[in-house]
Amino acid sequence: MQLDLNLLTALDALLEEGSVTGAADRLHVTAPAMSRSLGRIRKATGDQILVRTGRTMVPTPRALAMRTEVHALVQQAHHLLSARQELDLATLERVFTVRWHDALTAACGTALIAAVHRQAPGVQVRLPAEPGGDSPELRRGEVDLESSSSTPTPTDIRHRLVGRDRLVVTVRPGHPLTEGPSSVERYAAAEHVTVSRRGRLSDPVDDALTRHGHRRRVVSATPAAAIALQLAHDTDLVVTVPDAVTRTARERLGLITLPLPLQMPAVPLYLLWHQRHDTDRAHTWLLDLATETIQDLFAAPADS
Repeated sequence: MQLDLNLLTALDALLEEGSVTGAADRLHVTAPAMSRSLGRIRKATGDQILVRTGRTMVPTPRALAMRTEVHALVQQAHHLLSARQELDLATLERVFTVRWHDALTAACGTALIAAVHRQAPGVQVRLPAEPGGDSPELRRGEVDLESSSSTPTPTDIRHRLVGRDRLVVTVRPGHPLTEGPSSVERYAAAEHVTVSRRGRLSDPVDDALTRHGHRRRVVSATPAAAIALQLAHDTDLVVTVPDAVTRTARERLGLITLPLPLQMPAVPLYLLWHQRHDTDRAHTWLLDLATETIQDLFAAPADS
């Protein structure tokens, strides 16, 4: 049987007002139109719903039994279809998947999870490892928020610039580069390790060196900044990394930070999400919270 769900709204008004005229006024329709709706409701339910007693109308036992449930259904429908749903963080239950590159996760993941749990205890956050290649998880709805150093190409992927980082050189204490003047020549002559989840042995630093007539020797490529920093700690290898997102990890290892002896543009950091979340207030809350968490990191004092 096909039902006109608009009849639920009419039924709710009739049961609340107890009269055709009152229900018509409430829903801003004419009394004859409401009377026709009552007729359709009676046909659909097989019950009179409202019966006349003297000058008033009273609900039938069936109507009294369904009144609370009908009202709840109408309220749920209004909430479901509302363009601006209220967000109650205290009762929100949801699982978000936030996929950031490993250095950003190490730098901000703890702060993000702590902030989420403090504001919305019922929310769970997954922080999966970043894949080795491009993936469509954002578009498939498997990832809610992603980090990137470049703007997305697909038009259905949104982006927000949350900060810009500078590249710095990191070495162990006592490394030869810590003694004497800094120069492109000495930097290029050292042995290096790159950070690349795809295993690339070159990056934009090599392009800049080539423009200066130099070439560096890259000994290894590691998939994560943490591995590269450990190598810099244990060997004479040099690693060039974004400053803000690796600052805490460098300090924990006691590494020395040196300026990059090259003019390199700042590294942008974007957060990406799919357009399906544009009107999702819970997702917007997460996006704003992630933005605030990352910008707090960039606001920390830079190494001298």
